Amino acid sequence: MHLDLLVFLGGRIINNARERKHSAMPFRYLEHMTDAFIEVTAGSIEEAFATAGTAVVDTILDIKSVQKRGKRQVSVSSPDLYDLLYMWLEEVIILTITDGFAGREFEVSIHKDGQYRLEARISGEEIDFGRHHFRVEVKAPTFHLMEIIQDGGVVMRFLLDL
Repeated sequence: MHLDLLVFLGGRIINNARERKHSAMPFRYLEHMTDAFIEVTAGSIEEAFATAGTAVVDTILDIKSVQKRGKRQVSVSSPDLYDLLYMWLEEVIILTITDGFAGREFEVSIHKDGQYRLEARISGEEIDFGRHHFRVEVKAPTFHLMEIIQDGGVVMRFLLDL
């Protein structure tokens, strides 16, 4: 589903499209009645986390309109990958919604030394609602339906509460 095609009817979100694949991005929206359910495919765990960051920003606003004019850094750590993903998604939402910075490109490195540590450099710019075409506010990530499958490549699924 594409969030531009959602219609709010009686407090419910009605999906006008069954599924939308992004032509140049390795993520897609899966069908879900009320939230953004996203599937990421990647060659590595770092690439999957970077793509998840892109997916969050593209859910909130049109990422194609964002230019790389500034940089931000984000660090999160956790004992397991699921918590790390949750914390990462939460940081991207805070950076976008609260801090007003739209990321365009995400460079992610993940190291494990007792626990997982994610370091990210994010290129983007301050949000300009005249150019960035706001789509929907994301409240928070959720653990519901979260999956990280590592089998050669990585398939990651997560839900964003809208």
